[in-house]
Amino acid sequence: MSEKEPQLREPSKEWPHYELWMRTRNLLKELPTYFKSTLNITSAVNVTEIYAFGTALSYTIEEEVVNTLNKEKELLDPDGKYCEYSFTRQAQSFPDVLFLNSEKGDIIMGIELKSWYLLAKEGEPSFRYKVTPSACALQDLLVVVPWALSNVVTGNPIVFEPFVISARYAAEYRNYWWKHLRKAEGNTDISSPDGVSSYPSSRERIDDEPAYDPGRNFGRLARTEIMDKWVKRCKKEKLLGIEIEKWIEFFKTGKIRHKEICEKRLKSS
Repeated sequence: MSEKEPQLREPSKEWPHYELWMRTRNLLKELPTYFKSTLNITSAVNVTEIYAFGTALSYTIEEEVVNTLNKEKELLDPDGKYCEYSFTRQAQSFPDVLFLNSEKGDIIMGIELKSWYLLAKEGEPSFRYKVTPSACALQDLLVVVPWALSNVVTGNPIVFEPFVISARYAAEYRNYWWKHLRKAEGNTDISSPDGVSSYPSSRERIDDEPAYDPGRNFGRLARTEIMDKWVKRCKKEKLLGIEIEKWIEFFKTGKIRHKEICEKRLKSS
């Protein structure tokens, strides 16, 4: 019997924290409206170093996303039911961020948070997401935040609409795609660790492992096509009036049409 394609599932509306979960998901999608960064890059980044620069700043961006969620907590909790809870990052554990009461150790939901520097030469998010589905609670989210500097090579980090999806569904679909959709030669089996449950400790083995992966591409979620429409929308976003995809081309080739740049400068002057 062939394996069925996984279906997206959400927490039950009867779950006591459903409204909080919905508000959190909606706030994440509206992140560009609320995100504020104290970081300001005043010296232009050398073009040859711009890709490494994005990688170095990604952790800072993720920290500021968590700070934004906590600052806007009133939007998530208008009735004050969760005063003792906050979004907290945890080192080297899955998921990256927990909404929890740290004194009681009570966890309501988790967020696996990734950032994507929009000018990265790959042209798509390059992170690997290998966690086994059973490590994801139904309410956990995978969130990918695209960002760039306001003046391309200087200025404040600005973010664009994130990719927000069920963490469990993303893991299930990744495995389904690996086994059935990518049309690759070789053994497509995947081994999963035993006894894994949600909110594992940092010492637990929680990653799925492919039987055959010479290119080390397992977990490259952007390769599964699940993010394609969102990636295309991101590339159409504009910095200084020019589409992201054209900035990427410029940093690769040094070519943006001279006429287009002149027109944009005249409009802004």
